[in-house]
Amino acid sequence: MAFSPSPALLTAENSSRQPSRLKIGQVAAASGLPVKTIRYYEEIGLLEPTVARSDTGYRMFEAGVLNRLDFIKRAQSLGLSLSAIKEILEIRDRGELPCGEVKHRLLGKVEVINRQIQALEMLKGELLELLSEWEEQPSTDKLAHTICPNLQADKV
Repeated sequence: MAFSPSPALLTAENSSRQPSRLKIGQVAAASGLPVKTIRYYEEIGLLEPTVARSDTGYRMFEAGVLNRLDFIKRAQSLGLSLSAIKEILEIRDRGELPCGEVKHRLLGKVEVINRQIQALEMLKGELLELLSEWEEQPSTDKLAHTICPNLQADKV
């Protein structure tokens, strides 16, 4: 699910010898993320190497922030937390490729999903068993102290 920077941003990046600086609104438009989200990512340290302040105090981002935001969005879509993403980005910021760490995190997500599937299968079995014994009109002797005798049958 990669985004494509606008042609104007690409032209600006390629036509300048110095790294292109983008205002937060341009970053938001190119990344598809709200300005508020970008500010939050900066606040929690996800964008540290790519953001600076202009003399007038405006946030100015390196064009590389778009790749970083693309990675963040993709990692989140795969279920990684922002804290895990931050740790991965810190590895990259040290000049190392974090692919091993990413793989480790994704394998962990698969394990969690497998446990969730198991728990859901058990719940499904319990529901099917309950429904197979369902009484549309429970006997009146079960009604006195219960809300739904079908659900509370083992408690009566």
